[in-house]
Amino acid sequence: MPKKTKPQAVDHLTFEQAFAELEESVRTLERGDLPLEESLALYERGQELAAYCAQLLDEAELKVQRIEAD
Repeated sequence: MPKKTKPQAVDHLTFEQAFAELEESVRTLERGDLPLEESLALYERGQELAAYCAQLLDEAELKVQRIEAD
């Protein structure tokens, strides 16, 4: 069995990269064919990605609000 590489730190990903990885994680989890430990690890990574995407969206919203205020 090939050794899996460690996923890239989320703060090094663009929003688009993080969101694409999150979507792929959801598809993989929905298939339901992973062992429990792998499912939990993928779920945890998904939570991290979701939080990161939400943070980036919040930051973008603040920038827009500042621009509109000027």
